[in-house]
Amino acid sequence: MENQQHGISPHTAQLPLHCLKQMIQLVRDLQNLSENPAYPPLLAKLPRNAQIEPGYFSVLMGYDFHIDETQQVKLIEVNTNAGGLWYPARSYAPDAQFFPSKLGDKLLSTFLQEYRLFRQDKQAQPQLIAIIDHQPEEQFLYPEMQIYAKLFQQVGINTVIVDPAQLEIKDNRLCYQGQTIDLIYNRHCDFYLNTPEMQHIAIAWQQQMVCLTPNPRVYGLLADKQRMADWSYAEFFDDFLAPATIARLQQAIPHTQLLHALPKETLWAERKHKVFKPTTGYASQGVYVGDKLTKKKFISLEPHTTLVQHRIKPSITHAPDGEKFKTDFRLFVYRKTILAVSARLYQGQVTNLRTANGGFSKIKLT
Repeated sequence: MENQQHGISPHTAQLPLHCLKQMIQLVRDLQNLSENPAYPPLLAKLPRNAQIEPGYFSVLMGYDFHIDETQQVKLIEVNTNAGGLWYPARSYAPDAQFFPSKLGDKLLSTFLQEYRLFRQDKQAQPQLIAIIDHQPEEQFLYPEMQIYAKLFQQVGINTVIVDPAQLEIKDNRLCYQGQTIDLIYNRHCDFYLNTPEMQHIAIAWQQQMVCLTPNPRVYGLLADKQRMADWSYAEFFDDFLAPATIARLQQAIPHTQLLHALPKETLWAERKHKVFKPTTGYASQGVYVGDKLTKKKFISLEPHTTLVQHRIKPSITHAPDGEKFKTDFRLFVYRKTILAVSARLYQGQVTNLRTANGGFSKIKLT
């Protein structure tokens, strides 16, 4: 039960070195894309909160991959508030109460870099960090948030873990119990800051009162699932990416379209080769693998907010007892720096951390 409760698998996933190299190259291609001045103007349709250019980036980007049967890497999803880094770290040291020192130093430096870019001061250090999520104590990854709080507190940064509804704006400052918040580590899944409980944060973001990382800008440029549909067409990149980069992206990104752009009868016949995803979903919520999709559910899908993606079956990890686990891989990234690589083992239709003896696992490069 320990492994099941805490999302840690006792097994080891095999990752071919050439596949890891493909993953790293793709991460760097996409980061270059997000920083290319020619790219954002093409995305003028983004929500208001994503139009703001804050001058900094995003901690803990997560890039999720499958490896197909030809040993080619396929990008399944990009995340801007990737959780779970504490769990693969614990798979190597189950009793640890802190991040390993080298990883902890790298993580801390990314938060400090964000804040210093925000302040335009190479020596600045936040006095108060707020880690936010909806009812954080109820979240599956709450223990991980506590580890981040320890990381910040070790270097003298006061840290609180709070629901965004507990924050307020006072005298042109975003505050918690009267104390000014300098940096928000955003674990909340309202990526564009639209919900009522996020409105104080939305105002603080719009007026640049606080360093918010991850933020709506980076989500809009890289992690909004509709970008996968944009990136599925080589013509999208023609004016501002080199042909070799376009070719790599086209090879790695499963073809993705919005449901309304496809004839339903033809799509129903081809559904077994597709995955259906809500554009605003997260943590595999609302995701349907085509061969398990009923006709009733198919008809009920919202055409303008459902993505249809070519299905890439995950690779398989074989446990010593013969049990089989589907496997995906996640790179935790800050800009072009790879912070960690993890695998997730699971059974069932979609990635989950609740499979017995599944969860984040060790990796062996082959």
